[in-house]
Amino acid sequence: MCTGAKSAKTAKSAIRKVVRELKKGDIIILGKPKIKVQNVVASSSFNHNVDLEMAADLLDNVMYEPEQFPGLIYRMRNPKVVILIFASGKLVITGAKSDKMVKDAVHNLFELLEDYALFF
Repeated sequence: MCTGAKSAKTAKSAIRKVVRELKKGDIIILGKPKIKVQNVVASSSFNHNVDLEMAADLLDNVMYEPEQFPGLIYRMRNPKVVILIFASGKLVITGAKSDKMVKDAVHNLFELLEDYALFF
């Protein structure tokens, strides 16, 4: 498992480097490792404030408990990701399998928030 890489390319490079180092240490590794991206975590910002109270009322699959956590947790169905939305318009996207999923999720969320007039 590789965490903290800034891209899938750097994660794959790090894994290959670890395998080379293990082989140098006389550890037998049969074949090449199968590398699969499981979870992309990304951050973004809409540069607009978001009305989280209204979003919590209008959107499905949300959890918003401002006394516990300042962000709204939105479980998007398509693509299947979880997005933390903050009143400042900042986002954290988790659960994506690719950069494209992240971009699609941010685009879909922007359209949704804009349709409901939740930016101010």
